[in-house]
Amino acid sequence: MHERERHRIILSAIQEKPVITVQDIAELTEASEATIRRDIASLHVQGKLRRVRGGAEAVHPPQLGNLAARPFRVSESVNIDKKRAIARAAVDLCEEGDSIIINGGTTTFQMVHFMSARRLQVMTNSFAIAEHLVKHSKCTVSVPGGAIYRDQSLILSPFENDAIRNFYARRIFIGAQGINALGVMESDALVIQSEQKLVRQAEELIVMVDSSKFAKRSSLILCSLDKVSTIITDDGISDEAAAMVTDAGVKLMTVKPMASSAREDTSSVA
Repeated sequence: MHERERHRIILSAIQEKPVITVQDIAELTEASEATIRRDIASLHVQGKLRRVRGGAEAVHPPQLGNLAARPFRVSESVNIDKKRAIARAAVDLCEEGDSIIINGGTTTFQMVHFMSARRLQVMTNSFAIAEHLVKHSKCTVSVPGGAIYRDQSLILSPFENDAIRNFYARRIFIGAQGINALGVMESDALVIQSEQKLVRQAEELIVMVDSSKFAKRSSLILCSLDKVSTIITDDGISDEAAAMVTDAGVKLMTVKPMASSAREDTSSVA
């Protein structure tokens, strides 16, 4: 990853929480801790963050009331090859005219690059997904009512009487913070509340996660594995994680990460 991209991710990440560690940033950027320390030192000199022991903090700390979910721009480029391949497989499951729900997230967002020629009826709580599909596809797009959370590009509402209850879909596509034997995990209660409302409106639940998510944990459970129809992931999934999924009766689809040339082709089409 180029230095400029690492710096963008670091500056976005420190708006998520007051202090972020070198280890956290190294995981996000897939760079060495020594590289991250140099990046932090450089950004500190530029006055864009404060260097602290073991990490960095924002010059202007994040305001209270933000979602616990990671900002969209932080995660967008992480494991992008895997996300694109997973997204292509997800779109291949859709037939012309299908009604589908796409939950907001950086993996589900990648579906838009393969939907330009499709005619689907789409409900999404993602401002970014809705905007892209309106501009670059033939899909009919619906969004629920609620507040827009800019950092996560999500439209969320705590109320039951929104547009979600009037939309019924063949499938819902969601990402996740982590997956283990307990189920599909997320990090924010409001996000889970929104996702659970969406899940109730679909016949099948399709979970889209790269293989790293099977090693991650979060504090909240969206649903148990027996509620999931299919999990789409990359071929880096461990044998242990794959066995956990299939033993739970969930269909497992694995894909090979897309090469950079293929990503450039889809970007030019989109």
